[in-house]
Amino acid sequence: MECATWSPVDIRRPSVNCPVAVSRIMRPDDANIAGNVHGGTILKMIEEAGAIISTRHCNSQNGERSVAVLARVERTDFLTPMLIGEVAHVSAEITYTSKHSVEVQVTVMGENILNGVKRVTNRATLWYVPLSADNVNSVVKVPPLQYSSPEQEEEGRKRYEAQKLNRSESKQRNDTIIFPTINMDRKSKEPCTVGYSQSSLIHLVGPSDCTLHNFLQGGVTMKLMDEVAGIVAARHCKTNIVTASVDAINFHQKIEKGSVITVSGRMIFTSNKSMEIEVVVDVDHVLKSPQESIHSVTAFFTYVSLGKDGTALPIPTLKVETEDEKKRFEEGRERYLQAKARRTAEATKKCQ
Repeated sequence: MECATWSPVDIRRPSVNCPVAVSRIMRPDDANIAGNVHGGTILKMIEEAGAIISTRHCNSQNGERSVAVLARVERTDFLTPMLIGEVAHVSAEITYTSKHSVEVQVTVMGENILNGVKRVTNRATLWYVPLSADNVNSVVKVPPLQYSSPEQEEEGRKRYEAQKLNRSESKQRNDTIIFPTINMDRKSKEPCTVGYSQSSLIHLVGPSDCTLHNFLQGGVTMKLMDEVAGIVAARHCKTNIVTASVDAINFHQKIEKGSVITVSGRMIFTSNKSMEIEVVVDVDHVLKSPQESIHSVTAFFTYVSLGKDGTALPIPTLKVETEDEKKRFEEGRERYLQAKARRTAEATKKCQ
């Protein structure tokens, strides 16, 4: 099937089976302190492409109009850095639909426009939920996807059930997270401790941050989270750092325009060549009656430290001081070992 093309005369809706492609050149203001494209910029582009294709699909049949909102991002790996001056090509494709959710798989490629060389820089899987354009508290039914085979549908169903279980477990854990108060006097903290590198930023959610529903865009949230995680990593290592991967990001609550969010990050675990940082987004509805802040979004970011020649440097060992820090360090170690085993299994599968 060929994708429909747009023209002033022939205005047709593109086929819902056609992937969405978003491209833009990377500018100097997209750079991090290492000179590469900021990981948060890539995450924001990934989310925008996913929102376009999932919203288009959810409105592909006659019925209630809706806008797809981000509910979850599966683990996202940063395979190679995107460089300033390259063109980022973000391609999104719907791979599964349930009654009320859409799975979108996204691939990012970096193109050197001087020589035409392209390479894959990122892969990600996102889940969206369609909300009614007239009532943001109403979830709309998703049109079914046409699968190429029963096996494809079954594999998608297994992924759906797995993420649903993980999201439920994450919600339970989210209710128990207690983030220590950040001590602004970092000089009183010993280097390489959790308190020394722990960081946060405060952001007022404005109109330019929001979707058509006046809720904070998922991509904007992820970019702010990556910025805070990067500050934590840089304070711990005192070197150039880059995002290596992002574990599943779960969006537990919608964040309204006019809210004040506090994005907090703390070091959880360090291995010889990587470090895991937990990031939590708290929401304060300042225009409403006083209430406790809500943990709206949670995620784990993995960073690596790079030397001037781009090679990975050893990570200073995290000094854990409290029982809670020791417990979280061991949980981080378990996630690290699971990710390592998964990469080994994938590499073995490719060689077969």
